[in-house]
Amino acid sequence: MSLQPEKRTLILLRHSMMPQNAQYNSATMIDYQDQPILEVTGLNIFYGSFQAVRDVSFAVKPGEIFGLLGPNGAGKTSTLSAIEGLLKPQSGRIMVAGFDSARNPLHVRAVLGVQLQATSFQSELTVLEILQLYAGIYGVPMSKERISGIMKDISLEGAESRRFGQLSGGQQQRVSLVIAIIHEPRLVLLDEPTTGLDPQSRRKLWERMEAMREKGHGLLLTTHSMEEAESVCDRIGIVDHGRIIAIDTPQALIEKHRDDPEVISASRRGKITLEDVFIGLTGRSIRS
Repeated sequence: MSLQPEKRTLILLRHSMMPQNAQYNSATMIDYQDQPILEVTGLNIFYGSFQAVRDVSFAVKPGEIFGLLGPNGAGKTSTLSAIEGLLKPQSGRIMVAGFDSARNPLHVRAVLGVQLQATSFQSELTVLEILQLYAGIYGVPMSKERISGIMKDISLEGAESRRFGQLSGGQQQRVSLVIAIIHEPRLVLLDEPTTGLDPQSRRKLWERMEAMREKGHGLLLTTHSMEEAESVCDRIGIVDHGRIIAIDTPQALIEKHRDDPEVISASRRGKITLEDVFIGLTGRSIRS
């Protein structure tokens, strides 16, 4: 049964097949000290006769937040699904922290963390139970001191016994993010993580993303917020109709396209923004 493009929901035990004791093996892993954390080359994905991803190539460096932007149905989530190992591309190569995803899928999962917009844990589980469950899946020791530190770090001190379903949207996202990085992954995938959050919760999540970048993690972010992309992303790739049509820093893209007639036409306030560039490159039509 094929995944529907751009539609996914994370269930509680999606990583239950994760190897608990996956170890870095020098025989199967390339030295990635000077290599990208993520390297996607010539990726092609089909759903029947429909091609959702067309020859997509990009890389994410250590200590970089890379934004993958595009209209609905552009191929962003299909690309993330392939990186996660949730679907098999028809062609192309995906390298994560030196591991080939086709040859070493279990090792890729061991160095990969994922947070989705629709992350959903069982609502009756407590925060503590969720932390202990995923720590066990990844083989991560979880002492009382570490749990206390995690709860303080995500501003949920004393909430260990609260059920996940009782948390606010922002609190649930903070728990989801800490679960995604509980095993200190080299690469973190964030699929529209701030959708529906209030400004305070969104800024707090941005700060956590920037802290991960400072520690050397590579982050791949998808978002529909141009403000978010411009604020936190070091580089962005714009996807349209399954192809990457531009890759650069947000400011460089603005400078490069500020005089394009389509971009000027999209501008509402005279000052060219990343959103103006995005609309100028991808068009004004609303995508389903």
